[in-house]
Amino acid sequence: MSTSRTSRPARPGAAAPAPAAHGTPSSLPEFLRTRRSRLRPEDVDLPDFGGRRRVAGLRREELAQLAGVSVDYYTRLEQGRVGNPSDAVLDAVARALRLDPEEAGHLHRLARTRPDRTRPGRARGAAAPQQARPTMVRLLDAMPDVPALVMGRRMDVLAWNRAAVALLGDYGALPPAERNIARITFLDPASRTLYDDWVGCARENVAFLHLEAGRRPDDPRLAELIGELSMRSPEFRHWWAQHPVRDKTSGHKVFHHPLVGRLDMVYETLRSADDPDQALVTYTTEPGTPSADALRMLLAWEADPVVRPADV
Repeated sequence: MSTSRTSRPARPGAAAPAPAAHGTPSSLPEFLRTRRSRLRPEDVDLPDFGGRRRVAGLRREELAQLAGVSVDYYTRLEQGRVGNPSDAVLDAVARALRLDPEEAGHLHRLARTRPDRTRPGRARGAAAPQQARPTMVRLLDAMPDVPALVMGRRMDVLAWNRAAVALLGDYGALPPAERNIARITFLDPASRTLYDDWVGCARENVAFLHLEAGRRPDDPRLAELIGELSMRSPEFRHWWAQHPVRDKTSGHKVFHHPLVGRLDMVYETLRSADDPDQALVTYTTEPGTPSADALRMLLAWEADPVVRPADV
């Protein structure tokens, strides 16, 4: 019997998150300004002639000099008024801003992909509901002792196994529209005690949502999610304005579980080459450690021989 559960589309008429406070979830001007503000002249081997700076970081004139473009051109680029900047210019700006590869890719996407304001129906149109691929669900079934879930677009949770419920909570108890990793992290008080480094975890989610917003500037559900979190969470609003960008790959997390205490775990995010919009996220412990014993105990306590499809 299958032990994994999958998320189903929300019923018609289900409450939708509040609309975004701003039309563009992730914008080129915001990104360039935040990256320019974090650099000082000495960071990029420019002389600092002193004097009061109206804003933190490099001036536009200094950034233009480093990138080898005119001040007027860079100003228009930062204001989002350059229609089709060349790869060479964007690469030069990325080097001048000391962007890492993920940030540089984000810059290219923001500069080339803009929300289509000439066809408002496109921005409002809803894409087909995303569902977990059957092969992903079979992988969940094959890992009964490994907490795992399938993450879709916008950090939506599409499917999960029993071990994930034991570690992270029962996604099936939530309405389908609320099965979202970022939403749970910021709006569920229990997450603040479950994660040892809640701030680090929350900031990672913000950075990944910025990456998603650069990839999907016309996604209305993503805009709604960002708008809801911005209105309901001061932390999200503050960190979103800093425009962090980071993909969700792998790392270390410490959990403080109410039943078994501390769990030191490593997570991996595995994407299919032919469908990168879905990722299998797994959590494992080092064999022979107290965390491995605690996880084994947790799964034994949470064992449920009767598994039913998630109610929607």
